[in-house]
Amino acid sequence: MNKNEKYVITINRELGSGGRTVGELLAKKLGVSFYDKAVIKTLEERYNLTTKEIEKFRDRKDSWWDDFKRIANIGDGLARNNYTNAEMSRKFDVLTTENVFQVETEILQEIAEEESCVIAGRCGFFMFRNHPNHLRIFIQAPLSFRVSRLINKRGMTQEEALNLIERVDIMRENYVKKFTGSSRYDTRNYDLVINAENKTEDKIVQQILNFMD
Repeated sequence: MNKNEKYVITINRELGSGGRTVGELLAKKLGVSFYDKAVIKTLEERYNLTTKEIEKFRDRKDSWWDDFKRIANIGDGLARNNYTNAEMSRKFDVLTTENVFQVETEILQEIAEEESCVIAGRCGFFMFRNHPNHLRIFIQAPLSFRVSRLINKRGMTQEEALNLIERVDIMRENYVKKFTGSSRYDTRNYDLVINAENKTEDKIVQQILNFMD
């Protein structure tokens, strides 16, 4: 990947691996924006975006994305909604239609055309498979690490953490298979696979930066 040209870094991750936090920190280190499913879902719901509307907005002027970020008040700081875990859980169920996947893909691809960015999402490796300057990363961790992290970060019991991990793992794998025909665990889909066990988020970010050099 050439850091001197417009690039996109996609991060697929297992729940509880810390991959989302890594994505945010990596984007900050690189001085680029970070986007994830929560951001895209917010845009869809708040602005009723469709692929046709995106095209109309883009065609208005060359700086369409800069203008849109300014109007929508999004960008560097907006990577997370104030949704509760329960609300996010319900919203996950909405993200399995072909129409929503098409809109999300369109939005993310349009973003990557306008700026370098880091994107966290289940199908990033597939959405940007034809991008000329794309780094694909997968962050995973042993089950015990993931459970412990959810207990510490979200105040869950061990049973709650195990149940959530199992449900989300199945949901994400089914989602990826449905829209890409591949498994998110297939390492051939990535340029870099990282085991988060015994590593801080900062250390993982540095590992990615070293890989990019």
